[in-house]
Amino acid sequence: MYIENSKIKNYISVWLCLMFFIISIMIIVGGLTRLTDSGLSITEWELFSGFLPPLNSAEWNNYFDLYKKIPEFKEQNYLMSLQEFKVIFWWEWAHRFLGRLIGLFFLIPLIFFTFKEGFKKLINLYLIFFLICFQGFIGWYMVSSGLVNRVDVSHFRLSVHLIIAFLIISLILWNYFNLKIKISLNNKIQYLFPLFFLILIFGQIIIGAFVSGMDAGQIYNSWPLMGSSYFPDDNKIVNILKLTAFSDPSLVQFMHRNLAYLILIFYFVIFIKIYKNKLINLYLPINIVGIFLIIQILLGILTLIYGAQIILASMHQISSIFLVSSSVYFLYINSN
Repeated sequence: MYIENSKIKNYISVWLCLMFFIISIMIIVGGLTRLTDSGLSITEWELFSGFLPPLNSAEWNNYFDLYKKIPEFKEQNYLMSLQEFKVIFWWEWAHRFLGRLIGLFFLIPLIFFTFKEGFKKLINLYLIFFLICFQGFIGWYMVSSGLVNRVDVSHFRLSVHLIIAFLIISLILWNYFNLKIKISLNNKIQYLFPLFFLILIFGQIIIGAFVSGMDAGQIYNSWPLMGSSYFPDDNKIVNILKLTAFSDPSLVQFMHRNLAYLILIFYFVIFIKIYKNKLINLYLPINIVGIFLIIQILLGILTLIYGAQIILASMHQISSIFLVSSSVYFLYINSN
């Protein structure tokens, strides 16, 4: 994306910063919606009609009656009162409301900038808008999986919903860097190193969504061992080679732990390579990544030890936003 008009360029930069911030808030609220088991409190799509929350007792009772029809209420929350329902409703409503705001806040300025600069220069931003729209569909596709025959959403659909959100903020950051950072490095590491590192982080986010979706963080709340052994004692090692491993809580937690170790080892390989070859311009990016990686790992351990306590689990997800952002920054700097 190349914009000659410096004023328009600054406007777009500020707008992209705002979108990054709002979508980050959306990810945090989405995580809290999952942690509070609030995601199934609104059982209908309501693309436009749900923009406003219930305004009277009749509307509240209608939402509650719809909730009473799904397995989560019948099998798990059958003693829930209307007041208790309102707590989980507000989390899901806020999540959907933010989604609508993101769509509007992205589309309206995008149309304005298109009139100013033309479609071709902003085609990258139209791709992001498409992903935002697709994300809304995936969100409902995820919710619908928990309305029949189960009390939770599919952890596979949850992981798709989460990884698309991180892909969106990564693309927003990349386009922001394109506008604000003009640097060309002669000395850099091979492009595949930072790219593969980011792919590993994305893979860890997917496995983390599996952990969250199956409440796998509430078992084996010890570290570095899983109970009394390195491998979970309720499983056999051969099972990790089966596709069913991705639906087994203890094996998914084992994957999440060990992928973190792999990411840390790979980080040190890149770190040593940069410092050994004295690639001074990459010192700052790799150090920033390292700081957030260590924070993320420490928060992950604490989250595990304390049984996915809501504040720690949310902090763990918040730190993942910083880790992904710094990894995108590192990849961008090394690509120029």
